[in-house]
Amino acid sequence: MISAATCNAATVAQTAPSDNAAPTPDNAVMITIFLKHDQSRPLGELNAQLEKQGFYKAFPPPGVEVVSWYVMMGIGQVVTLRLPASRLREVNRIFETSAWGAYHTEFYPTYDYKAVGIANHEKAQ
Repeated sequence: MISAATCNAATVAQTAPSDNAAPTPDNAVMITIFLKHDQSRPLGELNAQLEKQGFYKAFPPPGVEVVSWYVMMGIGQVVTLRLPASRLREVNRIFETSAWGAYHTEFYPTYDYKAVGIANHEKAQ
């Protein structure tokens, strides 16, 4: 385990925001995040923890596009983001510092398949 005394410049480097480049077709990634509620605790308690930890103040960060944000009943929330790849660490750190405890998180690389899926369906008709 790393002690607080050993957390120095490396820790600061991990928490420092990356560049604020806008997502473009050449640098953008999409990621879907499952925010699974801690079902052993009531929702009011979870929301109080998120507020105390500053989750909604920090997320979403400026310049990160929220493609979708849904509640999945019985699970929690599902958020899909589009962002420059250089900002992935920044987004991850927001969850580590302000969402953990209220949520268990899962992250998945994502891409938009809607147009292809609909085109395949129309072609099959």
